[in-house]
Amino acid sequence: MADEKGEEHPEETKQKKATKKSKLLILIAGALVIVLGAGVATYMLLFSGKGKAEGSHKEAKTNEKIALFSLEPFVLNLSEQGRFLKVTMQFELANPAYQQIVSERVPHMRDAIITLLSSKSSEIISSPEGKLQLKDELLLRANQAAGKDVFKNLYFTEFVMQ
Repeated sequence: MADEKGEEHPEETKQKKATKKSKLLILIAGALVIVLGAGVATYMLLFSGKGKAEGSHKEAKTNEKIALFSLEPFVLNLSEQGRFLKVTMQFELANPAYQQIVSERVPHMRDAIITLLSSKSSEIISSPEGKLQLKDELLLRANQAAGKDVFKNLYFTEFVMQ
């Protein structure tokens, strides 16, 4: 008679609670799968194109020939008494066609470089920051001596102070 009045058995109550919990777990798992899928899709869209662009950019750089112009080593006095610098450098040309212009202007470039280097102290050019500043100044002077912006970078291949 208890069944006819709408009362439930304890077993049926436990079963309904178990089905509610399992439905809730299924909903949470489904939502988690959707969120993870959206995250993976977003990652693939954002970073797959970027990787291809970087790869093609690297290929373009390796196909492009770098033109370097070497100068004979410089051995000179620094601004301090008894301090010497031996430096060898290579300039990267902005365009390989500038090779002829640079070859004609070597004495002007050497003069500008010697004047600049001999005015520096060992303290200034011994630090990494000092070397970077020196590179910038040397590039500026070398481009001025060449008459136009023919150099885009400078590499020290030897740098010895005594």
